[in-house]
Amino acid sequence: MSLMSARLVVFLSVALLASGCEVTTQLGKPCTLVKKPTPEEQAQGIGSKPVLESEIAPNQDFISFGATDCEDLICVRDAQSPRDPDPNAAAQGYCSNECVEGSDGDCEVTDADASEDVKNRMICRSLLLDQASLERLKRDDPVAYRQTFGETNSPYFCAGRLAALSEG
Repeated sequence: MSLMSARLVVFLSVALLASGCEVTTQLGKPCTLVKKPTPEEQAQGIGSKPVLESEIAPNQDFISFGATDCEDLICVRDAQSPRDPDPNAAAQGYCSNECVEGSDGDCEVTDADASEDVKNRMICRSLLLDQASLERLKRDDPVAYRQTFGETNSPYFCAGRLAALSEG
């Protein structure tokens, strides 16, 4: 890249930032939780399957990797998300992304389809095991780790604040 091209890129970047362009993401957008198909289903060309309501325990956080409804392929349903009363219905959640602990600003919801409840509760919090446990699993069995967690290296994701977490 020439010096002139580099300067142009920097100038355009600064101009866009200064113009107040709001960056929108799919964070908070409704999505369907998915799971990996069985080997037999994979042989039939099935890439992912919806998680059913009956497969999620009540009052449980659930994170789904590979959700094509979301730009970051991460769909979350926190313990306080509404449930469909039909046990055979596809479980619904909202799009999420990884975040850095203590950086709730990373979790600002701008998607127009996000519910007000999700917009008002979204924070950065741990949804998986703690950091040390994730690192130990990755070190001890990298194949199983990748099959379960993909390329995720952090337990922190944007998710709804739980009532127990928000109390003094």
